[in-house]
Amino acid sequence: MTNITQRVDAALSSALNEKRIVGAVIAVMQDGELVHFKPYGLANREENKPMTEDAIFRLASISKPIVTAAAMRMIELGKFGLDTAVTDFLPDFKPKSPDGATPTITIRHLLTHTAGLSYDFLQPPEGPYNTIPVSAGIDGDFTMEDNLARMVQAGLTFPPGAMWLYSVAIDVLGAVMAKAEGTDVEGAVHKYVTGPLKMTDTSFFVTDASRLVQPYSNADPEPVAIGDNFKQPFVPGMAPINLGTSRAFNRNAFQGGGGCMNGKALDIVRFLDAIRAGGAPILSEATTKQMMSNQIGPLRILFDPTGNTAFGFGGSILLDPAASGSALSPGSWQWGGVWGHSWHVDPTRKLTIVNLTNTTLEGMVGQMVRDVQAAVAA
Repeated sequence: MTNITQRVDAALSSALNEKRIVGAVIAVMQDGELVHFKPYGLANREENKPMTEDAIFRLASISKPIVTAAAMRMIELGKFGLDTAVTDFLPDFKPKSPDGATPTITIRHLLTHTAGLSYDFLQPPEGPYNTIPVSAGIDGDFTMEDNLARMVQAGLTFPPGAMWLYSVAIDVLGAVMAKAEGTDVEGAVHKYVTGPLKMTDTSFFVTDASRLVQPYSNADPEPVAIGDNFKQPFVPGMAPINLGTSRAFNRNAFQGGGGCMNGKALDIVRFLDAIRAGGAPILSEATTKQMMSNQIGPLRILFDPTGNTAFGFGGSILLDPAASGSALSPGSWQWGGVWGHSWHVDPTRKLTIVNLTNTTLEGMVGQMVRDVQAAVAA
């Protein structure tokens, strides 16, 4: 047993014993080698079903770096450019700014979450994304066309490029990709990322329900099971996140590039480590360096009150880890998923960490995330 495994085991034992999570699969790669890969706890507590290495998780926003990588390959091939207007492919997508203007939204704005779009859970209950409503892609059964039209109706929160706001932008990006490729979002992502990397269990719809984990939400004295129409509190004063477990099986709902994919830990860690190592066989090294570097200049993401986190393409960039309570190196690329996941790529250490849990919000932003970081980076 390696020292990394011993330390990660200790971190997960604490999380399980304290009932902060129900189950997880943790995968770690160091300089291209898998140095830790292990399931923990239960995939389904009510059925006393152990977690397994090949368990499938609803990925939520871990969909974003996968779809982003496919878009970056399409940019490399000249299908569109960073400064291409979204209306070149979606001519009706013309949401208005607060001043009534109809600004140009570019692919760059979508990739960096600076388009002026939003999410329902980042607006108060009376906000337009909740009253219209606009789907975040982790519930509901809207079609792509319907949800895009709802975004236009809701309008922009600010003019494109003015600030950073997490949003449905990658759903819009997926629609652009599908139009440019003449297929659906799954087809574009499979052609450019999941196919070449043989990510056979990473897709927008689950066909093997027996491997799909039961999700949970943190509560006292123990996590509660999540079903359809579950309301997950997230940002104080804002609407909850609407979670729907049946979405993974709904082939009629839109393929949301921002949060609709499902997959397993081994696929995700190998994908992220391919980006860290220079992109082969899906991307050039120049493109992966773009993805893992600050693309929003002096702007900063809203989820780090220390102001030490910028955004690249597909994930955030940790500028000052110590100030943010992280054990990783400056310049680390990272993000997560609201079903209970987090991932971290530390280029300096040649390190990639994937935490897929079935328990939110602990597995995304809880103590377990920091404990695993410290265990691996020690």
